Amino acid sequence: MTSLQAVASTRLYRMIADQIAARIKAGDFPAGGRLPAERELAEQLQVSRASVREALIALEIEGYVEVRVGTGVFVCQAREDGLYRDAREAQPDANGVEATDIGPFDLLETRLLIEPECAALAAQKASPAQIAAIRAAHEGMSLTESPSIHDRAFHGAIGAACGNAALAAAISHIWHLSTLSPVFHRLEEHFVTTKVWIEAQKEHERILAAIVDRDPIRARHAMHDHLVGILARLREDFGSVGIR
Repeated sequence: MTSLQAVASTRLYRMIADQIAARIKAGDFPAGGRLPAERELAEQLQVSRASVREALIALEIEGYVEVRVGTGVFVCQAREDGLYRDAREAQPDANGVEATDIGPFDLLETRLLIEPECAALAAQKASPAQIAAIRAAHEGMSLTESPSIHDRAFHGAIGAACGNAALAAAISHIWHLSTLSPVFHRLEEHFVTTKVWIEAQKEHERILAAIVDRDPIRARHAMHDHLVGILARLREDFGSVGIR
């Protein structure tokens, strides 16, 4: 009897990237030329701009394109062997953990579903020691030295203070998946500047103030606004002038 083959689950952004890569290899998008704008690609493919954004970042990691923030996305010359890297061949990190292909916008939208409620619960249930931990994480945030580490510590401290171990574990896992996403990291490299971290720090201040005041409604809204702000900043147009 012939055995059945496993069915692979392909991310939408990966399917988009494969289509664009095929056209690059076919010469439809010549080396050195600029790709159509994200909006145009999204309209042609009938998908969201977020999915196109993730696809373009994946293609950059693979060496098909170069993203020039403020100018656009340009097609790269193939290597001498005519091949490109394949980001789908996940490479393990120093601890032997493989990268994830979950898209950054899926991860952020999941955070948007659960972290506002977590902040509201923290405003109601956090102990004085837990509030002190949230405050310390916020005050320890450096804008010049690894701000992402302090950012994760801040959100992790809120998760730990929500009074629900399952919810805290879920938030921790989503953050862990984010650290394993090459697409997420490359997206941050392009759009998360010192100016962005300054804005995030102000948003953290509002979240902290609401939790300290034991105001769950304000805490929920402050966290929601913070995460919506992150999504908006990561969706800045590649061709926009003055992002950097």
